[in-house]
Amino acid sequence: MLPSRQSGFLASLAYFILGLLISWGSVRADGLIVIPHPPAPVPGHFAFAPLEVTYHKVETSIDDQVAVTSVDQEFHNPHNARLEGDYIFPVPAGAQINKFAMDIDGKSVEAELLSADKAKTIYEDIVRKSRDPALLEYSGRAMFRVRIFPIEPLGNKRITLKYTQLLKSANNLLDYHYTLNTEKYSAKPLKNLALKITIKSSDPLTSLYSPTHDVEIKRHGANEATVGFEAKEVRPDTDFHLFIGRKAAAVGLSVLTYKPDADKEGYFVLLASPTTAGAAGAGGAKPMPKDVVFVMDTSGSMSGVKLTQAQKALSFCVNSLNPQDRFDIVRFSTEAESFYKGLMNANDDYRKKALEYIDNMKAGGGTAIKDALAAAFNETPALKTDVPRLFMLVFITDGQPTVGEQDPDRILASVKDNPFAKNVRIFCFGVGTDVNTKLLDQLAEQSRASTQYVLPNEDLELPISNFFAKVQDPVLTGLKLDLGGIHATKLYPRELPDLFKGDQLVVFGAYDKEAHNAAVLTGTMNGQPVTVAQDVLFASQTDNTREWIGKLWAVRRIGYLLDEIRLHGESKELKDEVTDLARRWGVVTPYTAMLIIEDEKTRGVATESRSLRDMDSDGRASGNAAANRDTLRGGATSGGSAVSGSMNLSGYKAAQSVDSVQKAAEQQDKRLQMAEQGGAGLGRSKASAAPAAPGGWVGAAANGLADSKSDHGYKVVTNYAQQNRVIARKTFYLNASQWTDQALQQAAANTPRQRIVFASDEYFELLKQQPESAQYLALGNNVTFMLQNKIYEVVEK
Repeated sequence: MLPSRQSGFLASLAYFILGLLISWGSVRADGLIVIPHPPAPVPGHFAFAPLEVTYHKVETSIDDQVAVTSVDQEFHNPHNARLEGDYIFPVPAGAQINKFAMDIDGKSVEAELLSADKAKTIYEDIVRKSRDPALLEYSGRAMFRVRIFPIEPLGNKRITLKYTQLLKSANNLLDYHYTLNTEKYSAKPLKNLALKITIKSSDPLTSLYSPTHDVEIKRHGANEATVGFEAKEVRPDTDFHLFIGRKAAAVGLSVLTYKPDADKEGYFVLLASPTTAGAAGAGGAKPMPKDVVFVMDTSGSMSGVKLTQAQKALSFCVNSLNPQDRFDIVRFSTEAESFYKGLMNANDDYRKKALEYIDNMKAGGGTAIKDALAAAFNETPALKTDVPRLFMLVFITDGQPTVGEQDPDRILASVKDNPFAKNVRIFCFGVGTDVNTKLLDQLAEQSRASTQYVLPNEDLELPISNFFAKVQDPVLTGLKLDLGGIHATKLYPRELPDLFKGDQLVVFGAYDKEAHNAAVLTGTMNGQPVTVAQDVLFASQTDNTREWIGKLWAVRRIGYLLDEIRLHGESKELKDEVTDLARRWGVVTPYTAMLIIEDEKTRGVATESRSLRDMDSDGRASGNAAANRDTLRGGATSGGSAVSGSMNLSGYKAAQSVDSVQKAAEQQDKRLQMAEQGGAGLGRSKASAAPAAPGGWVGAAANGLADSKSDHGYKVVTNYAQQNRVIARKTFYLNASQWTDQALQQAAANTPRQRIVFASDEYFELLKQQPESAQYLALGNNVTFMLQNKIYEVVEK
């Protein structure tokens, strides 16, 4: 089994890349209670922090650049002994705290401010006593400290605090960080975690973007917004980051860059969002009119519940059309027919007739997909009006083409060659697993739209209704990005999507050298052309605070490369690039895991330096990964494997934050398990382990996770995917209890090597002589890493 601190850590980041955003030089804003003389250790508890955090609530008010953060935490003593300890509060790095107030159980207390040097001594003293280096990650930071006594047996201790700080601003973005990382020290998962950030700005708000968490955003006019995040039964170990864009323009545009070294590739993220004030100033607050053709499959396989749910979904969409919109319905089975044979205004009369038509739909016959699309495209000439309109097809099918043209490539070609296809967005819904994923995915991708899959036993009405509610109000369309003389490559998404109300554009890309130029975004807003320019410095080198940009870029790049393999077959160039990116950034999927293992064996990498040596010796996990790899290489276009593979890769290609990808992985995992348990069948056996989520795995039950107590705890690839962390440009992999720096694979044979016993005099001398080693040593008691062209091997004894 994994050591207790690792097992707790792994539980908090299921199914995806661990340590995605671990070392950003984050602002530290949260505290913990350290017990100098803890009771007997309990499995799963940190020795120095045996208390449980029952809840953690944060409310932050940001007024222009001033942030006031209020924290409410409750700690529980699960032991039968009275305890005493210190509440320590690591001071935000680089922040000037103007005000600091603190209450303990309703009584105001004065905290002692310790300099970074004195705080470092305390951190190291805790390491000596507790035999756990976790707190070394705070080395080099000042701290507030207050003594807490008594902490009654089985009792609770509530702590509230408030502090004020001035936020940094760069590229029209305010940068707000809040530390949740200390909550990984809780002896049990938090019952409740809640963050609420209210924002007021003198300038209109543009982008509100969290690269760490899947937040809920509510805008209140042009200058105010509320951002929220809530979770239950979690053990968070990733700090919360929020970027706030402000600009008095129709569209706010900001760019952040990350370049680890002057002679290596750099990465950037571009954020763009229309402002409420900007929308009104560019032609009124009304959204752009849209023309919508609903293309509905009524073949025999849609009979029963599927057709009933689809009818309800279509009725919702028709009722949700804006008064200035136009629409029609194309029903298809063996033949395709248009209801109105032209786009009609979305007034009450035409809606009523359409709803009656939908209610009377019957299922029967084959699936004439090409004819259905052709019938929808026949209505596109209506785009030629004085008022610019967004043309959308909402295409719903549960089968493959069985009537007329049945070759997916020819159907795609016919759409691409259609003179009106350039301005049409085809949003596809695949119902069940007997669909051609290649056809649906490429119809959507080449038209700047998206695909969603509804698995067996799922309610079709809900995803279609949610989708249409999102795209109800187009705001900014026909987007194009010009970076001028900046040599930018590998941009994702490759084709910029339209922006709808409440939406924002997030683009990741790479660049080669320093440049200072204007980023120019053009499009159409409310019928008027819009051009937004922003001076951007693509830096020659940056620190590690934006390392997340490179990691999320790598996730999207890998998603694109794996999709190329799925659609067009594997080549040496594609395989080599996926392998390099996966190992460098710690992106472990069943496909990349097998590539890493095979590549390192071929290159003759020493066993002790290999990335996934534990997985290589785990026959079941490596066998499952090999099956997933073969499924992807085989390029299956239909069936459960194809559907789950498409769901998998879409999560990579659209990754915006670690939390959103995590949630997508968990949700898709549950969806697949429910589909299997419902007996609908996904076109494969449970043992085949086809990819199912952005992490690349099927349901835990199907893959043996429920029986994880045997085979040293490793039964699925997800366990191994969770055993890596990226810290300050280094990628570490955990095998057994040893963390190993991936850079050791490139070390020369004669590289000096020093073996150091954990917590020895030599250990603390290393911390003194090489302060940057603290962030690596904080991983655990057994760490091997290279620093200043020397290998340090830290062992517990």
